[in-house]
Amino acid sequence: MKHTIFAVAGAIATFAFTSAQAEQSIVIGHSLSPTSHYGLGADAFIAKLEELSGGEFTGEQAPAGQLGGERDMIEGLQIGSLDVVITSTGPLGNFVPEVYALDLPFLFRDYDHARAVLDGEIGQELLKKIDENQLVGLAWSENGFRHVTNSQRPVRTPADLEGLKLRTMENKVHMEAFSQMGAAPTPMAFPELFTALQQGVVDGQENPVTVITASKFWEVQGHVSLTGHVYSPVAVLASPVLIDGLSDEQKGWFYEAAKASAVATRAEVNRLEDAGVALLRENGMEVITDIDKAPFAKLAEPAYKVYTDQYGTELVERIQAVK
Repeated sequence: MKHTIFAVAGAIATFAFTSAQAEQSIVIGHSLSPTSHYGLGADAFIAKLEELSGGEFTGEQAPAGQLGGERDMIEGLQIGSLDVVITSTGPLGNFVPEVYALDLPFLFRDYDHARAVLDGEIGQELLKKIDENQLVGLAWSENGFRHVTNSQRPVRTPADLEGLKLRTMENKVHMEAFSQMGAAPTPMAFPELFTALQQGVVDGQENPVTVITASKFWEVQGHVSLTGHVYSPVAVLASPVLIDGLSDEQKGWFYEAAKASAVATRAEVNRLEDAGVALLRENGMEVITDIDKAPFAKLAEPAYKVYTDQYGTELVERIQAVK
């Protein structure tokens, strides 16, 4: 009888342990709505992870800054309180300064150029740099080219930026670029932005069409200028506390899930490049397209020194040389 009881107890314990493994749930934090390109990327991550693991891992989103601003979430990854985060590179530079190179104004010629850099040797090197800073870089994803919105006036030339209080990411390169172009840059965590625009704390902000539409900024902004001043990559990051506890096979599932996330996100960026502009117009925004970018680029050149004075010009030149 005793042997039977121990056998049954052992079987129950084994089943419970196996079930716990099968039901390990991963939380993916990000700053946008669940229906945004970040949300679609998170859904793709979860679907691929569940598929590859045969249900050993499941997942759910924590969207719209529920877990804090992007910097807060990155810090959460470092200490293991969060599992996976989809984040812009703005705050990431505070942890991995080499990433600031990606945020230099007018550095990338177009989407093909940007994606070739991030999917190639340079992008992989930067992911390894991320790994050296108590984070795990799983993949590069995308926001798109950033544009200026504001509530005061159309922006066609740098003179139109003069004096505008413009929310920027917490990024020294961005802040210097906008200072040189005449604006008054105001760094602010993204979850605070909509209310700050609504209350007139800042006049405007700059983000890709994907973010402008997902955030419904037309409710608090009247003008959008397609300046395309900076290409905005996205990093899919994981906690080393999570990843270090996995087998090599399990780690592979996470990297493949991140790749699937990037593919889904980029596809949505492609769609919204056209459809999103139409949506902005439908919701009452004046969309300025006749913009000569050369004067903006000329004024923004000193921002390069924020990066190159500390880290040199090699990485920038390598990026520019990619065909």
